[in-house]
Amino acid sequence: QVQLVESGGGLVQTGDSLRLSCAASGDTICISGMGWYRQAPGKERELVAANPRGSSTLYADSVKGRFTFSRDNAKNTVYLQMNSLKPEDSAIYYCNAVCSPTATRAADHYWGQGTQVTVSS
Repeated sequence: QVQLVESGGGLVQTGDSLRLSCAASGDTICISGMGWYRQAPGKERELVAANPRGSSTLYADSVKGRFTFSRDNAKNTVYLQMNSLKPEDSAIYYCNAVCSPTATRAADHYWGQGTQVTVSS
């Protein structure tokens, strides 16, 4: 099992910056990729950034050039640096981890509890 604990959300103004953190614990060696999703009220959850292990990060068009994914393998922690925040970035942000399938089980997906980001105009 993998547990994900998120932090870093808050209330900021347009143009401000935030850095979200996601600390993974448990059977972390199984993780083949991690990413960030967000969900605004009344809307479906959408991909923000995805980082397969050993590959480049993919970003949603709406955040390219403003958001940056990074990781600290020694701490089993990933980050989402968010700059030039806009009101439309307001949402609950969720950390995601995927464990690769093996000969005896399917792939497992894990989610953090979510952290609220609110950007005022």
